Amino acid sequence: MFDKVLIANRGEIALRIQRACREMGIATVAIHSTADENAMHVRLADESVCIGPPPASLSYLNIPAIITACEITGADAVHPGYGFLSENDSFADILLEHKITFIGPEPEHIRIMGDKIQAKRTAIDLGIPVVPGSEGGVEDPVEALRIAKDIGFPVLIKAASGGGGRGMKVARDESELAEALSTASTEAKSAFGDGTVYLEKYLDKPRHIEIQVLSDGNGNAVHLGERDCSLQRRHQKVWEEAFSPALNAVQREEIGSIVANAIAEMGYSGVGTVEFLYENGEFYFIEMNTRLQVEHPVTEAITGLDLVQEQIRVASGARLTQKQSDITFEGHAIECRINAENARTFVPSPGRITALHPPGGLGVRVDSAIYQGYSIPPYYDSLIGKLIVYGKNRTECLMRLRRTLGEYVIEGVDTTIPLFQDLVGHPDILNGDYDIHWLENYLAAH
Repeated sequence: MFDKVLIANRGEIALRIQRACREMGIATVAIHSTADENAMHVRLADESVCIGPPPASLSYLNIPAIITACEITGADAVHPGYGFLSENDSFADILLEHKITFIGPEPEHIRIMGDKIQAKRTAIDLGIPVVPGSEGGVEDPVEALRIAKDIGFPVLIKAASGGGGRGMKVARDESELAEALSTASTEAKSAFGDGTVYLEKYLDKPRHIEIQVLSDGNGNAVHLGERDCSLQRRHQKVWEEAFSPALNAVQREEIGSIVANAIAEMGYSGVGTVEFLYENGEFYFIEMNTRLQVEHPVTEAITGLDLVQEQIRVASGARLTQKQSDITFEGHAIECRINAENARTFVPSPGRITALHPPGGLGVRVDSAIYQGYSIPPYYDSLIGKLIVYGKNRTECLMRLRRTLGEYVIEGVDTTIPLFQDLVGHPDILNGDYDIHWLENYLAAH
């Protein structure tokens, strides 16, 4: 087991990893920019190292500074959290060269799944169902039209690298295809340094279903059920729940087994999430995230497993102690991402928190690193907390969520709490009747 873990992240996820390490008796090192010198993850770590000024490119993405921090503190492992360098294969390679363990998969698997075209080919080879589309990158509008006619309009043009909705355009008919292809490629080049795009069949009303997996790299892998992440704005998840209101136990076990077997065959090590679009009873592979997900707490709630501790154990060389038959699913969990943004305009709202009262009670978890008097810096993602609520069934969970949102007080900055207060009472949400377009349609109408 590791003696000391450097956490190459900030905010709530840095604090989450810190807690897992402390329960395992592992010392922690917090890195931070000058803007985060008073952050909670810095205040609670065993050691901290300032690695640069506020811009992420000069601090949290500064690989030489992070390696130096490891050497100064004697950290023998690095946990990247999510975002920043968590899916950077070069960072994982450099750590290995310095004999520092990267708490995540092998760099090769990060590379494969980081390229969406290669990821799709790999999924096909492993027997995972995929969305019909081009076999590789497409540049020529004539070739794009041939493929589009073959799979049928509308089609989705997607960047081979990156994510978050950038480099993604819909062409609903032949007249829109050439412009969508050019625009998507230009966006992808600007955002990711790679203008390669590919085509997929556009599904009209799919749900976004993801399967959480855990594997030890020695052919042992289990799935931990699904999460429904269909409530999204601009391709960014807002509300996640487990289980999905759209699936039953048979479907869950069927797709979960397919994914777990594929991950075992890959020789994958650590936690990962295989994401699908789901429509009319069919699953279509989108991508695989080779890291811890923001929404991992809902899986922890229904399985009782600590995914961060499992990551650390596997990275240290331990084999899985669980078989699929050992994994039990109980209850229902929902996570709301609380952002420092205006709930209507979604304009970021950095600033000082003048009052804070997080909710509590049975089945309530708040993952956050803010505190009263803390000043939210303007340089980073606006996520300031996650409210996770658990109940013995979905109805109880929704009632508990309604109660906790009414208790949650954050003053001094705008937050998205009012949005969730609206959503938790909407008939479609209560009935579980929503898809990936539902939230944007709802926001446009309100």
